[in-house]
Amino acid sequence: MKKVTQLVLMLCLILSGALCYARGIAGTENEKGSDGTPIVIIRNSIHSGSEKGNTIISMINGHVLTVVFTENLGQVTVEVTTVSGNPVTCMSTYTPNGVILYVTNIGDYIITFTLPNGDEYYGEFTVTD
Repeated sequence: MKKVTQLVLMLCLILSGALCYARGIAGTENEKGSDGTPIVIIRNSIHSGSEKGNTIISMINGHVLTVVFTENLGQVTVEVTTVSGNPVTCMSTYTPNGVILYVTNIGDYIITFTLPNGDEYYGEFTVTD
């Protein structure tokens, strides 16, 4: 009898955990939009003939800014400023790879990418929470 009771209690524990996970009560579900908001990349200055803006994928999720370069563009300078022009961060990275930056304050920002050939691309984003 003890083994049957133990088996029933174990099944109840597993079943309640599975139901919580399925209904999202456990907080493990992937909410819609939790992957972040994409940032539209716009070409600012032209020094070469080929468009490379589609090889820069960037998005903001809360305070975390994620940038992925899908093509080898060489050494790219990534600069984040406020819309009023105050610098937040500036760094150089070799591509193809990604960059993750943390923007501490809420507000409106501009991210600028400068390629080795002088081409500039930018995008505007807002940190809300």
